[in-house]
Amino acid sequence: MASAAVFQQTVAAEIAVVQVFVALLEQEQQMLIKGEVNDLLELVGEKNALAAQLASLAAQRGTWLAAEGRAADRSGVTAWLADHPDESDAGTAWALLLSLASQARELNRVNGGLIQLRMHHNAQALEVLLGGNGALALYGPDGQNAAPSARRISDRA
Repeated sequence: MASAAVFQQTVAAEIAVVQVFVALLEQEQQMLIKGEVNDLLELVGEKNALAAQLASLAAQRGTWLAAEGRAADRSGVTAWLADHPDESDAGTAWALLLSLASQARELNRVNGGLIQLRMHHNAQALEVLLGGNGALALYGPDGQNAAPSARRISDRA
C-alpha cells in the first residue's frame, strides 16, 4: 500500500532525527555534569536545527494524515493504525518514535534541572564575590536595577 509507505518513510526520517537529538541531549547532559559549558552554545544551535527538521517532518506527517481523513496528531495515527492492523511495521515504527520522543522529553527535563542548579551555584558564587550576606539582589524593591555602587567585589578571598 503506497499510503503506508509514505507514512513509514516519514516516521523513519523522524526516528533518525530524534535519535540524533537524543544523542545531543545526552552530550549536553554530560557537559553540564562536568561543567564543560563553553561548547553549549554550539550544541544549542544543533538542537535548534534538529527541532526545525522535526517540525517539518511532523508537518509532513500531518499532511499525510489529513489526506487520509485523520486528525493531524497522535490520535489520528492511532486511529489509522487501528484501521490498518496489517501495517505492523508502521505500528512498530510509530511505537519506536513515541519511545524516543519520551526519552528526549525526559533528558530535556533533567538537563533543564541541571541548568537551574548551575545557575543557582553561579548566583551563590556571585553573592560571595560581591560580599553580600543575603540573597543576590539584582533589582531593588522598586523593580529598578540595584545601584552598582552599593556592592563591590570582595577582595578578602
